Amino acid sequence: MKKVLFLLVLTTLFWKTNAQNDPIAIETQNTALILKVAKNGLLYQSYLGTKLEASAYNVLSKETERTFVINDGNPLLNLRHQAYPTYGTDNLFESAIRMTHNDGNPALELIYVSHQTTKIDGNTSETSIKMKDPVYPVEVTLHYKSFYKENVIEQWTEIVHREKKPVTLYNYASSMLHFDADKYWLTQFHGDWAKEVRMEESELTSGAKVIDSKLGVRTNMYQTPVFFLALNDKAKENTGELVAGTIAWSGNFKFTFELDNKKSLRISSGINPFASEYSLQPGEVFTTPSFIYTFSNKGKGQASRNLHSWAKNYGVKDGDKSRLTLLNNWETTFFNFDEKKLTDMFEDSKTLGVDMFLLDDGWFGNKYPRSGDKSGLGDWEATKTKLPNGLGFLMQQAEKTGVKFGIWIEPEMVNPKSELYEKHPDWVLKLPNRAESYYRTQLVLDLSNPKVQDFVFKTVDDIMQTNGGVAFFKWDCNRMMTNAYSTYLKNQQSHLFIEYTRGLYKVLERIKTKYPHLPMMLCAGGGGRTDYAFLKYFTEFWASDNTDPYNRVFIQWGFSQFFPAFSICNHVTSWGNQSIKFKTDVAMMGKLGFDINIKELKEKELKYTQDAVANYKRLSSVIWHGDIYRMVSPYEDSRAVLMYVDESKDKAVLFSYTLHPLYDPQYNLVRFQGLDANKTYKVEEINLMPEAKKTLQESGESFTGDYLMNVGLKVSSSKVESSVVLEITAVSAN
Repeated sequence: MKKVLFLLVLTTLFWKTNAQNDPIAIETQNTALILKVAKNGLLYQSYLGTKLEASAYNVLSKETERTFVINDGNPLLNLRHQAYPTYGTDNLFESAIRMTHNDGNPALELIYVSHQTTKIDGNTSETSIKMKDPVYPVEVTLHYKSFYKENVIEQWTEIVHREKKPVTLYNYASSMLHFDADKYWLTQFHGDWAKEVRMEESELTSGAKVIDSKLGVRTNMYQTPVFFLALNDKAKENTGELVAGTIAWSGNFKFTFELDNKKSLRISSGINPFASEYSLQPGEVFTTPSFIYTFSNKGKGQASRNLHSWAKNYGVKDGDKSRLTLLNNWETTFFNFDEKKLTDMFEDSKTLGVDMFLLDDGWFGNKYPRSGDKSGLGDWEATKTKLPNGLGFLMQQAEKTGVKFGIWIEPEMVNPKSELYEKHPDWVLKLPNRAESYYRTQLVLDLSNPKVQDFVFKTVDDIMQTNGGVAFFKWDCNRMMTNAYSTYLKNQQSHLFIEYTRGLYKVLERIKTKYPHLPMMLCAGGGGRTDYAFLKYFTEFWASDNTDPYNRVFIQWGFSQFFPAFSICNHVTSWGNQSIKFKTDVAMMGKLGFDINIKELKEKELKYTQDAVANYKRLSSVIWHGDIYRMVSPYEDSRAVLMYVDESKDKAVLFSYTLHPLYDPQYNLVRFQGLDANKTYKVEEINLMPEAKKTLQESGESFTGDYLMNVGLKVSSSKVESSVVLEITAVSAN
C-alpha cells in the first residue's frame, strides 16, 4: 500500500515538474494548442495554429525558461497571454473569470497545480489542467478535448470553491484564446426573422467587439453564436488562416474580441454574464458550456468540413443515420383542418414519395380550441371538434397509408387563454407588480421549476404512449424572454437565464434517455435556435420561416459554414413565384421537405417532384454526409455553386443556382473540387422538368477528375432564378 501511495505522489510530482519544463500540447492531426507553465506558476498560451514538429515545441520550452516576454524573432515565443486570466490582480484587459470572495475581496489568482491527459479512444483525448488560488480555497480546471481526425477542439471550464459561504461569480468564460497577427478579420452571422445568418466580414480595430444575446430563449434571433476569425488577411474559401468557433449553449451567449495596445487579440467565449451573477455554493461545481473550434490554414471551406465531420460523429443526435423526407400541412391548411383533410394529405405524402406526414400547429385544446395563435397553447390534448377520434386514429391511418406520422409542439410556451394558465399561473415567467408582457400572445413557462420540467416531459411522453407514438416531433419556440421573473427561484433571480437552460436540458435528456433515436426538429420562429448543445438532442433544425428559394440560397449558404446538410431543414413551399424545379433544387441542398398543396400541382410539376424526391433519396447519403465544397458564393456573384463529395470520392452531387444576373450573363467555367484526379467521372444532369432540355451540353459524358478540377464545366443557366443539378459518378480509375 505504501508503495502505491509513493508511486501516486511520484506521479503527481512528475506532472508538476514535467509541466514546468515541457509545454502542454493539445494536438489534432493538423492543429496544435500549446500551453506553458511559467516560473511564476501561471499558465500561459504559447501557440495556436498549424501543427509543428515536436522539436519546435522543445525549442519553445527551452526558450521560455529564459524569458517571459515576446521574442519578435520567433512567433512561438510568447508568455504574455494567460490561458485563463483573472480579474483583480495585474490583468489590464478582459478577464475570463471574476468573483467576489466571502470577505469581499474581488481578486482571484490561479496557480498551476497539475495536469493529465486521458486517451478516450483512438480519435479523442482529454487534457485537464487544475489551477488554484494560493490564498483562497478556489479551484479552476480547464478541460480540452481534442478530436484528432476532425481537427476540432472542445474546451470548457469547471469552477469550485470550499469557502464557508457562497462566492459570487460575475464572469465565467468557457475559454480564452490569444492571437498575434498583423490584422484580424471577423466574419459574423446576424439577422432577424426571415433573414437569418447574413454573413458580414469586417476588420477588427483597437478595443472590444462583442457579439451576444440577451433574449433568454430563441437566443440567436439577431446574432448567431458562430464566427470566423481570419489572421493577417481575409480568408477565402480555400486559402487563408482562420479559426472557426461556436458555443454549445442554448441560452444567452457572449463572444468578446479584444484588440490590445500591442495588436494582440484575445477572444473570450461563454455564457453571457448579463443579469446573471451566480451565487456559487461551497462544493458546488459550476461547469461552463463547451466552446468548439477548429483551426484551418486552407480557408473557410476546410474549417466547415472539419466541423461537419465532427458534427456527424459527435455533435448532432444520430448524425450518422438517415433523415425523414416529409410533407407538412401548415401552408395548405393553417389552423383550418379536420380528420378528412389530414388523412387525404397522408395519401398526398404517399403520392409524392416522401417518408412522413407532419401535422403542424392547431391540433390541440378543448376548452379553448386552437383556432389561431391566441388560445390553447399549453393544453396538449387533441381538439375533439377537429379530431374526434384523437391522435391515435391519425397514427393508425398514416400507418395504413404507408407513411410515418409526425407532430408539432411548442411545450415551453403557454397562452393566457388556456386551461394550463388557469390552473398554474405560478408556472409562468412574469414580473410581480407589472403587466404581463406578451409576444405572439404567449408567455414562457418557467423551466427552472422541476414541476414544469415534469409537465413538458409528460407532454412528449403522453404523445409517445398513444398508439405506439409518433415518428417525429417538430419542437417550436416562438418568443423570447421579456419581463422575466421566476416565482420558483425567489431571491435568486440572477440565476434565471442559466437555470432555465439547464432545466430544458434536463427535460431533453429524459426524452433522449427514454426515446434515444426519436427524430426531432428544432424550430424557433425560424432559425432562432441553432447551436450544438441543442443538437445533442435534436436531429435537425428549421433554418428559417422564409422559404422563398432566392432568399433561402443565402440562408442555407450561411448555415452551411458551421452545420452539416443533414441538420438543416429546407422545405418547398408557396413562398416566392419561382418554378417548382427551382424551389425543389434549392431545398435539396439540405434535408428536404414539402409544405405545399400537392393537389394544386400541374401534371408535369407533380411528375417532376416525384422524380426529384426519388433522386434525392438515391443521393441523400452523399448530400448529408459528403464533404461540402462551395465554389461560387452568392455574396460575390449572381449565382451560387456548391457540391458534395462522398468519402470514397466515387460519388458527388453539384448544385448551381442562378439568382438575379444582368442580361445574358457570360458565366465562366466552374472548376470542380474534392474529386480524385486519377479517376474518370460521368457527369449527368438530373432533376429535369418533363420534356425540358438539359442546360449542361456535356451531360452524359465522362471526364477525368483532373480535367474537372483544373478546367471545369459550364454548369450554370443564364435564366433568372433557375437551377442545375449534376450527378457525378466515378466510372474508372486511371
